[in-house]
Amino acid sequence: MSTYIIRTEQKLPITLDAAWDFISSPFNLEVITPQDMKFDVTNGVLKTDKMYAGQLICYKLTPLLNIKMEWVTEITHVKDHSYFIDEQRFGPYAFWHHQHFLEPIEGGVIMRDIVHYKLPLGFLGNIAHWLFVKNKLKGIFDFRFQKMEELFGGKNKFK
Repeated sequence: MSTYIIRTEQKLPITLDAAWDFISSPFNLEVITPQDMKFDVTNGVLKTDKMYAGQLICYKLTPLLNIKMEWVTEITHVKDHSYFIDEQRFGPYAFWHHQHFLEPIEGGVIMRDIVHYKLPLGFLGNIAHWLFVKNKLKGIFDFRFQKMEELFGGKNKFK
């Protein structure tokens, strides 16, 4: 069974406070997830809540073939205005570990994501990764990149 890695980086012309305020709200994940996935937080987290270490966030979403799935993640680590880590506790992956970093730079921030993941079903999971999972995840992160640029501006605002 293979472990896969996704790495993304994005410069945004916003303050560290504004970036942290946005990414530390569990409900903003819905904003930066493609609408066709029908992402919905289901466990009573309030829209004003900020994430904290130990927090469980439950979602329902339809990642493939319009099949609804439940996904539970735990926020395992938080360093205010710097990073947080979420790990899947229940969901479609055999393993999911997602690191979110913010770094202040001149004129804004850099957002970095590093995701390590494994699919279930061994060899069949590897085939599924090659056939569609890899491209689906790329599409989700591409959507996020574009949505963050739409919301906050982007690379073309940096010299």
